Amino acid sequence: MDGSKIFFLCAMPRSGNTLFASIMNQNPDLVVTANSITLEIMKDLFLLKHTDVFQNFPDHHSLNNVLDMVYPTFYKNWSYKYIIDRGPVGTPNNLKLMQKHFKQPIKCIVLLRDLMDVLASYIKWFETEPSSFINRFGLKDIDEKVSKIMNDKGAVAKELKCIQYLMKPENRHMAYFFKYDDFVSDPEKYIKEIYQFLEIPYFQHRFIDLDQLIINGIKYNDDFMGKNMHTVRTKEIKKVINPYKEMIPERIKQKYGHITF
Repeated sequence: MDGSKIFFLCAMPRSGNTLFASIMNQNPDLVVTANSITLEIMKDLFLLKHTDVFQNFPDHHSLNNVLDMVYPTFYKNWSYKYIIDRGPVGTPNNLKLMQKHFKQPIKCIVLLRDLMDVLASYIKWFETEPSSFINRFGLKDIDEKVSKIMNDKGAVAKELKCIQYLMKPENRHMAYFFKYDDFVSDPEKYIKEIYQFLEIPYFQHRFIDLDQLIINGIKYNDDFMGKNMHTVRTKEIKKVINPYKEMIPERIKQKYGHITF
């Protein structure tokens, strides 16, 4: 929709993103997106500045015009007043690009979850879901599987870098931070605070009998990444103790256990 206000959601995978979106998307004026390609489009366009064709005729003004219009153009036909785009906009390079070419105030909702709980959630899914994408790589044990999702190019690492950079004092003004464990204990409190942070009219949400996530008429294709990756427990919101946390390899705990929020 022309004139939509666009905000951002930054969070590691397996941190409650789908649950948060399924609640927020009850508001007919608002949508939380799936993991968005919009930022990747902007980055790919920006990288054209390093090509031989562009260097041969460096029309910065015209390409900058295109960069300025990436978000408005991508969401032009979405019929919502408020769009919360999910992606790691807060990494140093991404934020620098956004500050130049995103023409609205940058407001990031940052959903935090203990990294060991994130890894435990992944391990549970890997071990109980044969269709999980991790099984395509022929990895034999948990250590190899966790190392795969923790590599520098993976979604966990990118979002972790985003969160840590937004936590710097000079960037905190553009972010609202809340923890998954606190959110599932009192979702209404944090939803109200998010509306206040975004400065948009409050909508009365329900926190039981939730819907599975549909975004702009589209469902996640979990046949691609693996079944049940984005399934929401619909009956009630509560924290579930995950016994798979005990399966996190000691080497992984030693390497990443110091990361807390």
